[in-house]
Amino acid sequence: MRPAPLSATPITIADAQLDMRTAYYGGAPGVLCSGLVWLAAGMVALQLSAAQAVWTLLVGGMFIHPAAVMLNKVLGRSGKHNPSNPFGSLAMASTFWMIMCLLLAYGVSMIRIEWFFPAVLLIIGGRYMTFATVYGMRVYWVMGAALALAAYPLFVYGASPATGALAGGGIEVAFAVAIFLMSGRTARDAAGAARI
Repeated sequence: MRPAPLSATPITIADAQLDMRTAYYGGAPGVLCSGLVWLAAGMVALQLSAAQAVWTLLVGGMFIHPAAVMLNKVLGRSGKHNPSNPFGSLAMASTFWMIMCLLLAYGVSMIRIEWFFPAVLLIIGGRYMTFATVYGMRVYWVMGAALALAAYPLFVYGASPATGALAGGGIEVAFAVAIFLMSGRTARDAAGAARI
């Protein structure tokens, strides 16, 4: 049996990361949409109940990627990577891993609902660390660590679900702004270098 032929146009890691950064604005729209879902869950926890906040995050989470793709298009990005980009598969694999872990977090919430949001912070913190490779941006290591570190005091001190959700949302929105600024500056620098 012969191995499958390699692509006619091999792609380097740097090219793949540039393709992902360009198509998805460095991932900032996705981080922003996720942060807004977390903030919505926090508001639901404050106004309604913790159980409804859990479902707000789980159901709202299903709309993060489609909303981010639309925001990318509004911002003039394609919201779609090159089909031959191997990091598209890595991003998809990390999504499936996250979904499986969310089932575990939901099970934990049945034991104690205050543990749900810290558990999910650990899950998404780990997932964002893979984005350091997908996008070639170290800021994702920092964001992943910030989310994971935030989970610890929320868990230890038994913070309310509203506090956990609002903390996660605040961290994500702050990092989304930083990533937007970094990605915009990188695009301007690249455009300036192309004119020289």
